[in-house]
Amino acid sequence: MSFAMNFSKLSILGAPNIGVYIFANDYVAIVGPSIAESERRIIEETLRVEVVEAKISDSILIGVLVAGNNNGIVVPKTSREHELSELKKLLKGHHINVGVVDSRLTALGNIVLVNDKAAIVGGRIEGRAISEISDSLGVEAVVRDLMNLSIPGSIAVVNSSGGVIHPDVSDDDLKYVEEVMGVEVERATVNSGIPFVKAGLVANNNGVLVGETTTGPEILRIQRGFKVV
Repeated sequence: MSFAMNFSKLSILGAPNIGVYIFANDYVAIVGPSIAESERRIIEETLRVEVVEAKISDSILIGVLVAGNNNGIVVPKTSREHELSELKKLLKGHHINVGVVDSRLTALGNIVLVNDKAAIVGGRIEGRAISEISDSLGVEAVVRDLMNLSIPGSIAVVNSSGGVIHPDVSDDDLKYVEEVMGVEVERATVNSGIPFVKAGLVANNNGVLVGETTTGPEILRIQRGFKVV
């Protein structure tokens, strides 16, 4: 079913790689403490969320380090105690779980592709981490590399109605993503040809943000993928 979604262009700190700086679900967007008020307003209005500021592992690269859906988020074990405490306070009103993943890998936003139906996790993650991710996000987590790369979260972005994926993905990988995530996805690029779509795109079920240098033809493919009408 198609429905109206918001769609906007955005740069963060003067850069179009917005996906490395933002995590968003349908309730909140987590960003670093250094974004401008104009950037905050675009995020709030496009995604229809509360914007909260935090650091993870003393970093503002929230989109790289955090993965999640409307049930919860997962963060790396390098996260500091005061960061976790503050994050849990910020998210408490939205009933969002905060799980810490016991893995040597920290870029969970790149490793985990997730929506409210399922999660695909890159094959380099340790076995114990799979159940932590599944429990925290409230979905079944399956292990699968895409394009022989253990970064499904970088290769695709999905919500509950659609998504986009690296343009060179095989038909088998594309079909697998569609079957597991329960949505149709469209091959696309962002920011004038960047194939790792997560880098320049943030989406929830209310709207889609793309990097400032995303072209008109790219926007059409992204809108088709997310069924923006």
